[in-house]
Amino acid sequence: MTVNVVNGLLKAQQQWPNQPQRETVTRLLILNLMPNKLTTERQFLNRLATLTDDELEVTFMYPTTHQFKSLPRQLVADNYVSLADVADDHYDGLIVTGAPVEQLAFEDVDYWDEFQEIVDWAQTHVTQILFECWAAQAALYDQFKIKKQLVAQKVFGIYQATTVASQSRLVSGLSTGGLLKMPQSRHTRLMLPTRLPNDLQIVAANSEIGPLILTAPGQKSVYVTGHPEYEVDTLANEYFRDRRKQLPIKRPAHYFVDQSGQQIRYSWKTASCQFYQNWIDTLKLTKVGL
Repeated sequence: MTVNVVNGLLKAQQQWPNQPQRETVTRLLILNLMPNKLTTERQFLNRLATLTDDELEVTFMYPTTHQFKSLPRQLVADNYVSLADVADDHYDGLIVTGAPVEQLAFEDVDYWDEFQEIVDWAQTHVTQILFECWAAQAALYDQFKIKKQLVAQKVFGIYQATTVASQSRLVSGLSTGGLLKMPQSRHTRLMLPTRLPNDLQIVAANSEIGPLILTAPGQKSVYVTGHPEYEVDTLANEYFRDRRKQLPIKRPAHYFVDQSGQQIRYSWKTASCQFYQNWIDTLKLTKVGL
């Protein structure tokens, strides 16, 4: 599978080689809200590169109203597009990453207004939007007024689906035997109403932590509460980082092979690749009206 990148820090550092491009291309826009932008680029590109029989063109986007702390603002501006840059363009898919701002009220996030503007723009310029982690909670709040709530203990580890809407194309090949597994790393949970809004559906859930995947066809949106893009050592890096800082953190659930924390059970890779493949397939089916 070929993934060509239009911009981004990996391309600027010549760490992602582009290939000759074919005529039929699925165009993706990734709004990267993570501070570790280089790592996040690599995670998504490596996941997307596992897909079969697809040619993808990826463009990275940033919120101009964000006050950057981890990277020089000009470096990001030089290598990412803004909404103004792509306002007249159309994309097959938009992926909005998570962000380490979940303990803030949505309205207190410095790019909240711009986030809402991008979501509104995407309704007429993107075939479908995939929101992940904080972005999923933010979009559900923006679109359905669903609130979030701080949890007493961080949701942290690998969680498998205990219920799956097997008819959904998003879980094709993942609907039986706990095959759908997903990394989670968040301090909040969704406060879902007893009766969901008419357009909102739960595609997969875990009995302990709640929804893993939701969808709202009328909003052209898919909401994922975790991080399918995470690499094998991402949760380990977070865990040992917090321990070094003497922050309260428990071992990620269902992640390490044993108590030593030296060996990781990479149990979600196949499911993550299949999920992204399913999502890309839904974009192509939508384009042809199926």
